[in-house]
Amino acid sequence: MLKKWLWGTSLTLALAIAGVIVYYGYSIVHFANSISTASETSTSDTNQNTDTPTTPVPKWEGKERVNILLLGGDTRGDDAGRSDSVMVASIDPVSKKAHLFSVLRDTYVDIPGHGKSRLNAAFSYGGAELTKQTVGDLLGIPIQHYVYTDFIGFMALVDAVDGIDIDVEKDMYYTSKADKHMYDIDLKKGLQHMDGKTALQYVRFRHDATSDFTRTERQRIFMTELAKKMQSTTSLFKIPEILEAVAPYIETDLSPTQMLKLASLGFDINVNEIDKQQIPPNKLLTNELAGSAQVLGVNKPKLQAYIQNLFEEDAKSSEDESTKVQDLN
Repeated sequence: MLKKWLWGTSLTLALAIAGVIVYYGYSIVHFANSISTASETSTSDTNQNTDTPTTPVPKWEGKERVNILLLGGDTRGDDAGRSDSVMVASIDPVSKKAHLFSVLRDTYVDIPGHGKSRLNAAFSYGGAELTKQTVGDLLGIPIQHYVYTDFIGFMALVDAVDGIDIDVEKDMYYTSKADKHMYDIDLKKGLQHMDGKTALQYVRFRHDATSDFTRTERQRIFMTELAKKMQSTTSLFKIPEILEAVAPYIETDLSPTQMLKLASLGFDINVNEIDKQQIPPNKLLTNELAGSAQVLGVNKPKLQAYIQNLFEEDAKSSEDESTKVQDLN
C-alpha cells in the first residue's frame, strides 16, 4: 500500500472538480478510478473512449447527511504509524450546509477490539476502516467514507496550484534528528507565499504552549485558503495537471461515481460559509490520566448532543429559508 497522509484534500478537490467537470470529464473519471478502492458496478455514467463526458454529471440523490473521514497518517518506512490528522467533512444535501471538524488526535476514546487509547492509535491498529468506526462512535454519527493521503501528496497538491498565501501568526521552529531533518520547521512571522514544503511545515507545527489546539486551527485556515485557490480561474484550467499530481498519494473508499456525485453536491456549497471547528470543543474536554500519561477526556453524551444540535440548526436554517421564499411568492 502506498504511504498516505491528508489535510482535508477530499472536500477541497470536490469543490474544485465540480466547477470544471464538464470541461475535463475524462481527466476526472481517470483520477476517480485511480484513487478509489471501491468496486464500481456500472460504467454507464461515463464514456471512457472520449475526452469529454457524454452524459450529464450525476447528481447526489440522497437526502441523508454525508460524513467523510479525512485522514492524515505519519507512516515512516515499514512503520504503519498513527493518524497525524483526523478531520470529518459533514455535508447536508438538503440545506447545502457543510461542517469541517478537526478531531483532536489525543482524545481518549474506546477503540473497538482494543480498549481505550488515544484516537490516533486507531489507525495503527486497523487503518482507515477502524479509525472510521472509532470516530463515528465518538461523534455518534455514521461515517460513510474516508479519504487518506500522505506528506508527499499534500506537498504535490500545494505545488500543483502554485502555492498558497498565508499570514503566519508567529515564528515557528522545530528540528528532529529522528526524521533526518526531512521535516524540520523554520517559518517566520508574516504574510508569505508557501510552496508545498513550507505549507507542510505550517500545518504540522505544534511545538508551543497550545500544541494540537492551534495546530488544528491552522489546518482549518489552510484548507479554506486552499479551497479558494483551487476554485480560482487559473487553478480550474489546471485541474487535469493537479489531479495527475496528487492521484498516486490518495486512497478512498468512495467509488468513482460517488466522487462525481459528491463533486456535484460540493458545487452548491459556499466555501466561506463552511463551519470549521475543533472537536471536542474546549468546554467538553477534561484532563485525565492513562497510567502516568495525560490524555484528553471528553463527556461523550454531551459531545454527541453538541454535534446533533449543530445538524439540527442546519435543518432549521433550511426550513427558515424555504419559508422566506414561500412568503415572497
